[in-house]
Amino acid sequence: MVDTDRVGDQEPDRIPPDASLSARFSAQARESTKPERALRQELHRRGFRYRVQYRVPGLPRRRVDVAFTRRRLAVFVDGCFWHACPEHCVLPKANREWWEWKFDSNRQRDADTDARLRDLGWRVLRLWEHESPASMCEEVERALAVEL
Repeated sequence: MVDTDRVGDQEPDRIPPDASLSARFSAQARESTKPERALRQELHRRGFRYRVQYRVPGLPRRRVDVAFTRRRLAVFVDGCFWHACPEHCVLPKANREWWEWKFDSNRQRDADTDARLRDLGWRVLRLWEHESPASMCEEVERALAVEL
């Protein structure tokens, strides 16, 4: 069986991180991050209702951060590090080849998720975690104002 969540070329070799770094990465939230919660709080304050961690149909391990199911709008709040923000991501020096592969795999997976959602009739909005909750909310409001 093919793992549909693995996108990209073969994973290059890497030197395992030390225990403290591994523990720090393992402790990071994968969902309901601080920027996601701030956006949801602002959306709720403005009267919007939405679904949280909505499963992407056909892709059981992928979820939409904030989903407006009736309007078919999928909102993702991408972390600057893991999604390689051009403004804030700094490529680690150790295991450079592996990190380049990892960031490229993440970008390919994001593009695949976006394409699959669009094929299902959804619109996709990707926001960066460094944006303010108010500006993210305004982008969501603009996207929701567009007629389907």
